[in-house]
Amino acid sequence: MVRADARENRARILAAARQAFAEDGGASMNQIAQRAGVGPGTLYRNFPSVEALVLAIYQDEVDQLVGTVPELLAELPPLEALRRWTTELVSAMRKKHGLGDALSPGAHKPITEQTYGPVIGAITQLLDAGKADGTIRADADPGDFLQLTGALWRAAAGGNDRSQPMLALILDGLATRR
Repeated sequence: MVRADARENRARILAAARQAFAEDGGASMNQIAQRAGVGPGTLYRNFPSVEALVLAIYQDEVDQLVGTVPELLAELPPLEALRRWTTELVSAMRKKHGLGDALSPGAHKPITEQTYGPVIGAITQLLDAGKADGTIRADADPGDFLQLTGALWRAAAGGNDRSQPMLALILDGLATRR
């Protein structure tokens, strides 16, 4: 069992690193430790490298995003839940792109491998709910949907955010014809 102070240190480090990397993809481990109010030993005990730290940030964000699916499905019809969840996914993908500056090219593959399964699982839950109530086509595939959303985060960059109109087209294509 992890002690409460160790959990708090880890949470402070993740929050400080998330903010530091958002401001400067080249933030150093020492800058992050200072920002988190912990010593370098505490930082390196939790995260032995920048890549381990970035992986933990990604995993934390994916866990939070995946964890919202049951609540969204309890509150909203499946297509609207999928719209809201995908909007959050696009936001997370844009952040991930910024965090990627802190990684070596070889570290991108482990991140994708680590997060792909949980994200596909969340999309599957959302699509299955819509299939069950008849609002989403029976042939809707989670992998295809994830691949399509890859275009959305690129469309959200810059001054002319086209991600919501594009998402509407994707969701229209998923909807059953009544």
